[in-house]
Amino acid sequence: MGATGAPNHYTLAMLLEGKKLLITGVLTPQSIAFTAAKVAQEQGAEILLTSFGKGAALTKRSARRLPQPPEVLEMDANEVSHVEAVADEIRSRWGSVDGVLHAIAFAPGDALGGNFLNTPWDSASTAFQTSAFSLKTLAVGLLPLMKEAGGSVVAMDFDASVAWPIYDWMGVSKAALESIARYLARDLGPHNIRVNCVSAGPLRTMAAKSIPGFDVLSAAWAGRAPLTWDTSDPEPVARAVTFLLSDWSAGITGEILHVDGGYHAMGAELRPPAG
Repeated sequence: MGATGAPNHYTLAMLLEGKKLLITGVLTPQSIAFTAAKVAQEQGAEILLTSFGKGAALTKRSARRLPQPPEVLEMDANEVSHVEAVADEIRSRWGSVDGVLHAIAFAPGDALGGNFLNTPWDSASTAFQTSAFSLKTLAVGLLPLMKEAGGSVVAMDFDASVAWPIYDWMGVSKAALESIARYLARDLGPHNIRVNCVSAGPLRTMAAKSIPGFDVLSAAWAGRAPLTWDTSDPEPVARAVTFLLSDWSAGITGEILHVDGGYHAMGAELRPPAG
């Protein structure tokens, strides 16, 4: 009950009860998307996963470790025909979808690791298409399934407001992702579809291992994040994703929610006083 004796409507209901969600980016149990899928199920959602190519076997193996093992649909987010096929499959199963997590990113090796000035266009464009433009492809492909009742699109991000060591063209792609999310928020808002990003601190995922010098990047968090930061714990990020996929985030769109221990807000490393 509230202070006036009125019923409190924000108590025991699960955040995603009755929601139907599409989750991309699950590869191993260390994937951010895996924990997001787990938390979504614990909060009442019914989910489908996507994967393709050589990664599909890993995704299917990981799916069996979720509380309710979901089906894995074939989808390369760079292929419009794949996205359309997934939309058709969702339509036949559910009729509509309430939300989607875009956790898709890739850059060729020569687009990372301090090679910024020498990266060829083919590699930079691959990073951009896969890590940023695919958000537009996915959102447009699922629009017919969300436009009647509204929904939520959430994209995994890494702070693109500054230039990071070794991140190079992936950093540029994340800046594009943030901009694309804002333009999608503008154009999908009239359909009551929210589009937001979760900017996570560094986490030890399989994707992170492919970034040369990742340890240098993650080590910076130890002295600067006021809440500290555990690179092995994706749960705080997954909970933020769950919030943005839920009706509790109604009225929030075009936003970048930082889940990084507060690192982004600090101007310098936090060091204890001498002596």
